Amino acid sequence: MTQPHLVRRLGLFDATMLVMGGIIGSGIFLNPAEVARHVSTPALIVGAWLIGGAIAIAGAFVYAELAARRPEVGGQYAYLRDAWGPMPAFLYGWSLLLVIQSGGMAAVAIIFAHYLIELTHWPVADGAVAGGALALLTAINCLGVRAGSNVQSALMVLKILAIAALVLCGLIFAGPAAAPVAAPYVAAGGLGAALTPVMFAYGGWQTSSFVAGEMRDPRRDLARGVLIGVAGVVLLYTAVAFTCVYVLGPAGLAETHTPATAVMRLALGDTGATLIALGIAVSALGFLSQGMLTTPRVYFAMAEDGLFFRGVAEVNARTHAPVVAILLQGAMAIVIALSGSYGQILSYVVSVDFIWFGLTGAALFVFRRREGGAWFEAPGHPVTTGLFVAACAAVVAATVYNNLADSAVGLLILAAGVPAFLYWQRKKARA
Repeated sequence: MTQPHLVRRLGLFDATMLVMGGIIGSGIFLNPAEVARHVSTPALIVGAWLIGGAIAIAGAFVYAELAARRPEVGGQYAYLRDAWGPMPAFLYGWSLLLVIQSGGMAAVAIIFAHYLIELTHWPVADGAVAGGALALLTAINCLGVRAGSNVQSALMVLKILAIAALVLCGLIFAGPAAAPVAAPYVAAGGLGAALTPVMFAYGGWQTSSFVAGEMRDPRRDLARGVLIGVAGVVLLYTAVAFTCVYVLGPAGLAETHTPATAVMRLALGDTGATLIALGIAVSALGFLSQGMLTTPRVYFAMAEDGLFFRGVAEVNARTHAPVVAILLQGAMAIVIALSGSYGQILSYVVSVDFIWFGLTGAALFVFRRREGGAWFEAPGHPVTTGLFVAACAAVVAATVYNNLADSAVGLLILAAGVPAFLYWQRKKARA
């Protein structure tokens, strides 16, 4: 009897929406203020988002070529495994489950719950709403990749509309802020610190590669989707940063904790604030939907390689979805959301995540040396690839420097994966 397997049902539009959905969560509605607290001139505030966008575009070139070379389920996990061996790949999946994805999803779920309760005035705790949202998305994605993708694409379109409304209402209906009295000197360390929230907001384009095994033509559609999606996000993010600076001014932006709400309140009053709260809730839900669709495929690939519980590699015969892997991701995110321990995790996501970005970028040098060219090649390689790897190293260094204690926790969790890998490797050898 033939074992059930993953099926290829996704195309270019799905890939593009997955790329954008993996990047755009709630960060862009909040992080412009965090940037303004580190750099206080309009040019540097918007410039930080452009620098982050340039790094993201360089990364998109790298991931597009890797997608053309390795159109396999697991995406980035497969790139790391084939370039550097099973241990780094396992540690990547380990950090996804315990730090990067589950912690990030739990935090975004709490943000979704906060805004939904603010809109509906439900007398329930944030954790309960967050857990319920995660449980619902877990169930939807267990129905199959097509059902999960349709929900994710619809939410992504709504996100784009919410961002467009923020930009247009801010520029058209809210007047410009008063010009700053003087432009103070900003040290390089301030710009480095400003890039941490920027790069956190830009992170996530790699998650679309996790479902390469379920795309009809992953070599072409995933590569194109990465390039189109990242370019679209850079445009949207820069527009939001410019709008926030234009309407609130550097000082006003730095003082607020909810810049998108402040802009919309100036533009349309309380109605504007309500509308953007709805937009942020939808954006957060869309990010959760994308994560629940894509990331379980990494745990599935790990299990197929014999480096995780074998049951995680099981595929449902009716829906052709890796149901056990999806349930694992959902359960982990729900536990963190209900425990309330998500807040600290966000502080060290960047330091761990960008280690893997850098190693994945460096993997392209390995594949070029081993295999030669591919149908799509990263423009400007090796310069653009080298700059991307160097930028990732700089982001990690800046994050560790500015958040030493929290970064140390993330790195310790990563290191704890080494004995776990050795256990699974010995178990695989005995099998």
